[in-house]
Amino acid sequence: MPSAPKTKTRTPVIDEASTWRAVGASWRQLFGDFRKLGVSFEWHDFKASAPVDWARSFHPESVELCLNLAGVGEVGAAGHVERFAAGTAGFYRQGTVPLVATRFPGDEAHQFITVEFSPAFLARHLGDGVVDLDPLIRRAVDGSDGASGVSAVVPLNSRQREFIGSLRQPPVLASAQTLWYSAKAIELIGEFFFRPTSPGELFCHRQQRVARDRVEAVRSILRRNLSETPALERIAREVGCSPFYLSRTFSKETGQTIPQYLRQLRLDKAAELLRTGRFNVTEVALEVGYNSLSHFSQAFHQAFGCCPGLYPTATATQRAAGAEG
Repeated sequence: MPSAPKTKTRTPVIDEASTWRAVGASWRQLFGDFRKLGVSFEWHDFKASAPVDWARSFHPESVELCLNLAGVGEVGAAGHVERFAAGTAGFYRQGTVPLVATRFPGDEAHQFITVEFSPAFLARHLGDGVVDLDPLIRRAVDGSDGASGVSAVVPLNSRQREFIGSLRQPPVLASAQTLWYSAKAIELIGEFFFRPTSPGELFCHRQQRVARDRVEAVRSILRRNLSETPALERIAREVGCSPFYLSRTFSKETGQTIPQYLRQLRLDKAAELLRTGRFNVTEVALEVGYNSLSHFSQAFHQAFGCCPGLYPTATATQRAAGAEG
């Protein structure tokens, strides 16, 4: 009796647009096509009222980089789970055993960019001779096994945040965007897919991560205490370094001194409160930490081109002129 014909195992086809729309999410492909080009940039922006099965959007045999701006998610493989908090990045490989991934509900919207790479795209740009690749990427490139995996999640620094912002609004003509996005894909590979192997490089990498973490901690402290900002010495104690070192680190990472950043935070918050129309100028000044109404009015005028009392009714042209001045 002849044997029954063998049936081929079909690789599931992933339709990301349908996957995200099914949970009411806003999804937009910025560039590329995973199947045709081997790379795809996607923007996600949604609120979750219940846990979302994030893994449904992962392409089989892909390596996906998540640039997570807001919202919290987790990705796990073989019992190892990494948490993607706001302002972090990490990557994961969808191998023969599916990854487990969840986006969690909360008041904050989920906003993130994912960049999916095929093994062929990675191999074309990395090859066999490249050293210091993360082992997860190396296995995807050489096809040594089909194991799924998740990298360590790292905080995004200010330079990387600016880079991510440019991905949503490319500063080039439409005719140049294929070239531009292709270059950005390679830049992201260099930025996130290598792991230092020498002790000196590893120490330097850790120092940079600690510096970024401290800067983010300072920003958080300042945002929480606009009306009564702690002294620099107290902030330095909270983040675990000297005031001098903290000031130097903050300026290097952000391009601003701590007082300059605090002033920007206060004035941005003041403008936000004034736009609501629920507070008068004195109330706003006190709310953002100004005890002198004249000092507040002067600083506000320098930043926005009009006095705070007129700001809610100022025209867009007046505000733009003030910003240029």
